[in-house]
Amino acid sequence: MKNILILSASPRKNGNSDILCHQFMKGAEDAGNQVELISLYDKNIGFCRACYVCFKTGKCVLKDDMAEILDKIQAADVLVVATPTYFLTMNGKLKNTIDRFLPKWQNLGGHDVYIIITGHDCREGLKLAGDELTTIFSYLGNEIKGVIWGERVWQKGEVTSTKAMDEAYQAGVNA
Repeated sequence: MKNILILSASPRKNGNSDILCHQFMKGAEDAGNQVELISLYDKNIGFCRACYVCFKTGKCVLKDDMAEILDKIQAADVLVVATPTYFLTMNGKLKNTIDRFLPKWQNLGGHDVYIIITGHDCREGLKLAGDELTTIFSYLGNEIKGVIWGERVWQKGEVTSTKAMDEAYQAGVNA
């Protein structure tokens, strides 16, 4: 049994990214894994202030939900990161969350990572977000196990009629 953590940066409940997160979760649970999904939009995550106090203390000066999220990332075997694309890249909530990795960045490796990206563009239009996230999580010392592309979806729920649904479920089963 693996401990799987899903970070969903979907601002819409049951939006396309969120739907794929739940599909991954279903596959992972069907395979007997323990899964937790965190909706980043439900969390209070302030902006990094670049004060670098965390370099000395290992803790951020901001007292918000990020410390708990970092602890959960460290405890996970598998990490799933999902975002819709905004102007060809990850949305601001996910970027802000990643910026707040600073206090623990040296201890956030060793995970199998799956990336879920959705947007109204074809794969070429989603590619920058995939490249960015693959680079970031690889740099932290993780193994990228797959990218699930929710292509050509914009309106809430459109992803349910795409191959990404089966890909997300199968990735969850195989995580």
